Formats: sequence, structure tokens, C-alpha cells
Amino acid sequence: MKNFILLIIFISVTAFTQSASHSSTPLEDALLANTRAIHEAQKTKNADLLKRILSDDFVEVGSEGHLHPRAEFVEEARDGELKDYNLYNFNVHSVDENTAIVTYNAIIQMPEGDTGAAPRYQIFSDLWIKDGENWKLKFQQATPLRSID
Repeated sequence: MKNFILLIIFISVTAFTQSASHSSTPLEDALLANTRAIHEAQKTKNADLLKRILSDDFVEVGSEGHLHPRAEFVEEARDGELKDYNLYNFNVHSVDENTAIVTYNAIIQMPEGDTGAAPRYQIFSDLWIKDGENWKLKFQQATPLRSID
């Protein structure tokens, strides 16, 4: 457990150091703000914001490995399943002028189904597409971060 805590501290310090030495681009600023807005909307039960920022054909692969279409994702936000979160270690990868992938780590607090709790530590991959002047989240995958079984 002590090694795991030291690893988390190392990752946090490394992420802070990298962000302090790296000036962000307008693309990074926009996508990181949108990424944070998605999780905040889930926490505050703001389904209207999610409807605006998710593409019509949005789908999520949840940390349990199941597909969740847009309507289900929005409904889960209305129910307030996400209790709290901490996002860190962001990376933005531009695919082309209208497509980008954002990867990041998260510490999640939420109940999940019959298992009692969602995996606390997760890695997210988000696929963003440009729709006119706005970026929309088209796909998200949440992968549990744990040692290999």
C-alpha cells in the first residue's frame, strides 16, 4: 500500500511539473475544459449540459466493460451516480483538425451496480469531434487501473 501511495504522489508531482513547463494550445485548453465539464455535469446532475456536449451517436465503454449509449449516460448523470472525482495526467492527441483524443487518469467515487463500487482508479480515453465551432464527445472508454490479475 505504501508503494502505491508513493506512486500516486510521484504521478501527481510529475503531472504538475509537466504542466508547469508546458504552455497549452487553444485546442488543449478547449478539450480539457470540456473534459472537466463532462465529469462536473455528471457530479452535479446537469443532464442539459451533457446533451449539448455529447454527440448524438455518443457511446461509452464503462469500467465494467459494458456499452452505454448516450441516453443511458445522460440518465445516469440525472441519477447522480458520480459522487466525486479527481482528474490528472492529461494528454491531448490531435488526429486531424476535426478529431482529437484526450487521455487522462481519474480517481472516481461512485456506486456501481451490484458490485458496491466502481473502480476507484481509472484511465479514460475520450474521442472528440468538431461539430461546427464546438467540440463534441463521441466516444469514451473507462479502464480500471489495477495490477494485472
